Amino acid sequence: MQFLRIILVVLAGLALTACSSKFKTYHGPEITSIQVQKANRKMYLLHNSKVIKQYDIGLGGMPIGDKEFEGDMKTPEGIYFISHRNPNSAYHLSLGISYPNDEDRANAELLGKPPGGDIMIHGGPPRKANGKKRKVSSVDWTAGCIAVTDDEVENIYAMVKPGTPIQILP
Repeated sequence: MQFLRIILVVLAGLALTACSSKFKTYHGPEITSIQVQKANRKMYLLHNSKVIKQYDIGLGGMPIGDKEFEGDMKTPEGIYFISHRNPNSAYHLSLGISYPNDEDRANAELLGKPPGGDIMIHGGPPRKANGKKRKVSSVDWTAGCIAVTDDEVENIYAMVKPGTPIQILP
């Protein structure tokens, strides 16, 4: 009986180790804000005013201008925050952006349209049913999100916590 308990404890420990290694970890300076420069297709992770990491990004299929309503294929502009992290995202991993805010909702309402939502920082597109990667036809292929590679989103996911401000500039 004692031997069985030892085996169960060892197996439980191995299971916990396997679970904890599913995601990358980050031990550097806290990421205090994110800045996205749409025109340059760049995203910067900052600790105070120091750039810790920068990424080339893809945007919505119609990248010029602020998002006005659902389906316009534009990436929003303004100050938001990271609302949540989604480990089960169709796009490998994703970090939610707090779009739409009250102003975004009011602007869309003036146009008689819904503002949309589900704006994320995410990796590549979902894989095909056979598990192969999908190809994208251009740098700006999302419906309004900010796209990076799968490897990059794993790092960003480890570095950025919910509540982190994100400024999206034209």
